[in-house]
Amino acid sequence: MSDKGFVDTNILVYAHDRTGGAKYQRAQSLVEHLWDSGEGVLSTQVLQELCINLRHKISRPLPVDEIRQLIRDYSTWEVVVNTAESVVQALEIEVRYKTSFWDALILQAAESAGASVLYSEDLARGQKYGAVRVVNPLVTGFRVPF
Repeated sequence: MSDKGFVDTNILVYAHDRTGGAKYQRAQSLVEHLWDSGEGVLSTQVLQELCINLRHKISRPLPVDEIRQLIRDYSTWEVVVNTAESVVQALEIEVRYKTSFWDALILQAAESAGASVLYSEDLARGQKYGAVRVVNPLVTGFRVPF
């Protein structure tokens, strides 16, 4: 495993929701670090969910043109493309760890990219799923790695 950090959708949503207060600031700081270090990893699932959330689920939705540019910008990160085999592997992860299918697909993408960390608010903080450890960067006391 490497220093790669896979970023779950919720963290990216906070990083672009200017009404998010402290969560916005923490998520922004992490995303900036991942840009600077080149260690950020996403998946096609994350990019799809990001589009929906930034258009419909935040208090001040972003315009489509802005979201389109964000997706283009994030496409410079390592992006794991979900395939039919990804889905099969996610089903195995879902059963093994008793997670939702969608979380299992995130875990599968992080694992396939060789990420050592999954930044997420949804999964249990500190939990290890194989070689991938969950870190919640939105909690008080989180420090961006340097």
